Amino acid sequence: MTAPHLRALIVDDEAPARDELLYLLEAHPDVEAAQAAGAREAMSALAHGGFDLVFQDIQMPGEDGFAVLAAAQELERPPLFVFVTAFDQHAIRAFEENAADYLLKPVAPDRLAKSLGRVRRALAEPAPQDLSLAIERLLSSAGRDAARPLGRIAVEQGGRIALIPTSSILFIEADEKRLVAVTACERLTCHGLPTLAKAAERLTGQAFFQANRAQLVNLEHIVEFTPWFGGKYCVVMADPARTEVTVSRNRVRAFKQRLGI
Repeated sequence: MTAPHLRALIVDDEAPARDELLYLLEAHPDVEAAQAAGAREAMSALAHGGFDLVFQDIQMPGEDGFAVLAAAQELERPPLFVFVTAFDQHAIRAFEENAADYLLKPVAPDRLAKSLGRVRRALAEPAPQDLSLAIERLLSSAGRDAARPLGRIAVEQGGRIALIPTSSILFIEADEKRLVAVTACERLTCHGLPTLAKAAERLTGQAFFQANRAQLVNLEHIVEFTPWFGGKYCVVMADPARTEVTVSRNRVRAFKQRLGI
């Protein structure tokens, strides 16, 4: 049996995402893959060397994917990086200019095959450009691109994955083991956002506020609010049902600050 000649490391804080990519890579017998659940674990694995390729999630708790990329550049033979991201098209274009490749979640098998082909060619015949300069450009732009608020999020709509403008979302709430984005017309299951904390992180810089443990509200879609019992506030949203959302007592001060009152 021929030994695999392309060693890859899958870095993602979400186990289902790692497992899905590992499953897709099984269709490529020349690829051997290991997994890392975060930046520290990835850096430890890379320090031992031997990896040709890293499939790197960008947004992770603690140190993000760029920290792994920066650490890898200190290695004697840095691996190539393919970003696996749920960023919108504007951010993807920025990564495409500098990274070996990118994959948009959910990863399509044919797109993965093309990416592996690109990586194999790059390893066999290094590009004439100065790769270290490309990495330097990526790292210098990482702060700007990563901080840019996302203009859309992925949701499940009619059996497909759709991207909807965050401005159209009135609020996002936890519903059992999923997140639901509520617009003026429908309730849509969020794709790639496993927790409310992850959603809040992704929406940093936009008009969203975490009112309580289970709901993020879009401040632009609040109709009215009133003081409520126990030091809480009651917020009325602009959907047809005029949904009432409770602002927890310990969140009232921050809520009023966000509204400038």
